[in-house]
Amino acid sequence: TKCPVPLFTASTYSFILSISEEEARVKALNEYLSTRSYIQGFTFSHADVEVFRKFTGPPVDQYIHVVRWYRHIEAIYDGSSEKNEPCKLQTSKGKRVQPPWSPPEGTKHSRLCLYNSLTRNKEIFQPQNGKKVLWYCCGPTVYDASHMGHARSYISFDILRRILRDYFKYDVFYCMNITDIDDKIIKRARQNYLFEQYTENKTSPDQLLEDVKTASELFSVKLNETTDPDKKQMLERIQNAVKSAFDPLQEAVQAKLPAEEINRCHEILLEEAKDLLSDWLDTKFGSQVTDNSIFSKLPKFWEGEFHKDMEALNVLPPDVLTRVSEYVPEIVDFVKRIVDNGYGYVSNGSVYFDTMKFDSSEKHSYAKLVPEAVGDQKALHEGEGDLSISADRLSEKHSPNDFALWKSSKPGEPSWDSPWGKGRPGWHIECSAMAGSILGESMDIHGGGFDLRFPHHDNELAQSEAYFENDHWVRYFLHTGHLTIAGCKMSKSLKNFITIKDALKKHTARQLRLAFLMHSWKDTLDYSNNTMESAIQYEKFMNEFFLNVKDILRAPTDVTGQFQKWENQEAELNKNFYDKKAAIHEALCDNIDTRSVLEEMRSLVSQSNSYIAAKKSSRQMPNRLLLENISSYLTQMLKIFGAIDSNDAIGFPVGGNSQNINIESTVMPYLQVLSEFREGVRQIAREKKVTEVLQLSDALRDDILPELGVRFEDHEGLPTVVKLVDKETLLKEREEKKKIEEEKKRKKEEAARKKQQQEAAKLAKMKIPPHEMFKMEHDKYSMFDENGFPTHDAEGKELSKGQIKKLKKLYETQEKLYKEYLQMVQNGSVN
Repeated sequence: TKCPVPLFTASTYSFILSISEEEARVKALNEYLSTRSYIQGFTFSHADVEVFRKFTGPPVDQYIHVVRWYRHIEAIYDGSSEKNEPCKLQTSKGKRVQPPWSPPEGTKHSRLCLYNSLTRNKEIFQPQNGKKVLWYCCGPTVYDASHMGHARSYISFDILRRILRDYFKYDVFYCMNITDIDDKIIKRARQNYLFEQYTENKTSPDQLLEDVKTASELFSVKLNETTDPDKKQMLERIQNAVKSAFDPLQEAVQAKLPAEEINRCHEILLEEAKDLLSDWLDTKFGSQVTDNSIFSKLPKFWEGEFHKDMEALNVLPPDVLTRVSEYVPEIVDFVKRIVDNGYGYVSNGSVYFDTMKFDSSEKHSYAKLVPEAVGDQKALHEGEGDLSISADRLSEKHSPNDFALWKSSKPGEPSWDSPWGKGRPGWHIECSAMAGSILGESMDIHGGGFDLRFPHHDNELAQSEAYFENDHWVRYFLHTGHLTIAGCKMSKSLKNFITIKDALKKHTARQLRLAFLMHSWKDTLDYSNNTMESAIQYEKFMNEFFLNVKDILRAPTDVTGQFQKWENQEAELNKNFYDKKAAIHEALCDNIDTRSVLEEMRSLVSQSNSYIAAKKSSRQMPNRLLLENISSYLTQMLKIFGAIDSNDAIGFPVGGNSQNINIESTVMPYLQVLSEFREGVRQIAREKKVTEVLQLSDALRDDILPELGVRFEDHEGLPTVVKLVDKETLLKEREEKKKIEEEKKRKKEEAARKKQQQEAAKLAKMKIPPHEMFKMEHDKYSMFDENGFPTHDAEGKELSKGQIKKLKKLYETQEKLYKEYLQMVQNGSVN
């Protein structure tokens, strides 16, 4: 660094001070200071300030060098001129201070609102304890394969959970239960066991026919008693399928066909009549099933399958999983306190919740979620379970609206010890006891499917608030919408459902999740071909953008080259980017409206694509950092939604999520070399007109590389774009392209054929001499003149002047055509 140089030398100092007239002194000083600058290392000493103190006031602006130094010194010294305070500069302003500052007004921050079933309105979400969120979600009853109805609920809640945790930065503690004790499980376990025993006994064809007849009689009674039209239709389908299998076996037995044919018909009937026979066997022998392991084996198997399905769907596991079978002691204690608090009563070994007693309390209110459903006996019976709505069971209640907290076990049912005798938990009590033991007397969020609102969740609320003697067991109740299949109601009990495993055979987990993201989590979602096609197209649209940005970022540049000058196009795109981020935030605050979010993301990608296209058309490089920021943001949002499960900074993972290596970063350098080599070869082939080499290059692009999941995109005058794409997607694209090309070829051939036909027809017409053209129309004309021109119509009437005028024009036109034909013959252009 330079050493400071004094502003004034001794001689200059004396000379300046010797000038008595102030203006002359300032002028001389200005001329002298024109050769002094801070950059050259000049500064001032305490003595130098005396020169400026001789001024009676600040110098005028025309002496710019004096003004410059005067302000510099003034900024350092205050205005005091007292001698006992050395080096104080006299100024007209006094001491300089910073001007006042005020913060910007800013904009209003949106707060997260959630649709709360307790109020049927969107409410501002305010957790009870800072950023910590206690969340309980009703899990599945595991007695069969998980279906798309389960997926509707658990994918939707997974999306909400991820957004609360990763976007809004809440500390979410998520608890879910598994119902492994339930009327459905008991009945299904018994039926499976009894049917297995029946098949193992190798029943003869005659005996099977007899048993199916007997079981059909019981089934017909059930069918006749059914009033639900959907259920009735399902039972009729079963009945018809059984009859279709029954008659062939009966005929085969009566005709004494070969044993092989009889056995084949026997197996078909056994399979078709499984439900019918299982019901009959359960009615006949169900009470004799006493081995408790039979009732635990079934739910354990289906719980394992459920977890596999959730992992395949990329649904996060809960922080805590509770099983009813592991919480029976806690459930018993929970029921005891409800009874002690006066809201439960014991009847014939069972314990029921007294809804009237609870509702009459000033502190409580029954059916907070669906008050209008109180008294709906159909819903209440479904809530109690098929094994718990017999006449003797219902007679145990004080009121039809009361529900079971603890059920005394009948023969053929699992049981546990309790103060009221051998029994098992009711359905609703399990969630209250398990959630209460984990989350305490009040939780922030309780989630479940829309169909669980009444009676299940209303009963949960009642018994939990009866236990804790509060009125706020749940602060926010979230219910996911129904799922329909191509517009029809989906129901496992009606055998109208698609399993998650079957759905994943047709579509990927990401595509299913995108379909859910494209709909409101609380509204009905229709699982159909149209719904899934929309999700597939959205995924493709986003993926193409990510691949294009990756290609731009791969273009070689030095460190400084990545920082490009912004023009109006970049400023506009960046403004749109921030506008879209703000709109996305607003949509997420508005009941986590992912449908609007995905539309805003689509719009941002469309704007980015337009920007890229405009840049490329003008042979300019798009701004790397801007596009990287946009694509990184979009990728991060998709990660938050659970649609991307990888560490890739941009876009969807290549080669699946299970890969231990980053395929793209590994193979892309080699593919880039291949692309550049191919482009060089193509250039030479074009110059030398070697079509065979060009065909080989096209074959590499169109036939070989797609089999490896690689797409080469050739653009006139631009480098080839290299993209890694899912192999199945590329092969599908190739097939579609092939179909389009074949269709174009077919249309071209059809057009050529039509043109040929038209030319042939025209030529045929040209060959007709004018004097012959009307003679061929016997149905119109009967008499002609010497030139073959018609004079009378078919009925012998003379043609009018108007008709003759029209025909004359046609005659003249044909004369011209015939002359053209004769000329063509003369020229040899036609045979």
